[in-house]
Amino acid sequence: MTFPSLGYVLSVTYLWIKAAHLIFVIFWVAGLFMLPRYYVYHQEAAPGSPEEARWIDRERKLRTIILTPAMVLVWVLGITLATTGGWWTAGWLHLKLLLVLGLTAYHGYMVGYGRKLAAGRRPVSGRALRLMNEVPGIATAAIVILVIVKPL
Repeated sequence: MTFPSLGYVLSVTYLWIKAAHLIFVIFWVAGLFMLPRYYVYHQEAAPGSPEEARWIDRERKLRTIILTPAMVLVWVLGITLATTGGWWTAGWLHLKLLLVLGLTAYHGYMVGYGRKLAAGRRPVSGRALRLMNEVPGIATAAIVILVIVKPL
């Protein structure tokens, strides 16, 4: 009995991989939109209050149940798609990867900021957090254009 090659299996399942990638991109970006907003509300809560404790718990759940697993799956599925599609030499993919690396760094910064908030430190203003909330939207718009239009 012969088994199909990995390349064959990936080509047959390509659309399913693509759909899963997009689903987890939506989860990840939605979480990246929510997290800074949570931090704004957290910062407005009185330090040491029950409300602050609820925000810390909500933030932790968002990060550990949705954000980080979705980000990992976006990377795994995206690398699989790039490999299956043979796009590693495409200019649009290089720029997309740069933007996704930027979103990953933003994700890491936001996770670190949540740890600071949980420890009682509030180094960034609510206004700055509201401005940071625009980063995932701008990056996502650029990524969608790169993937759909492929201008490079």
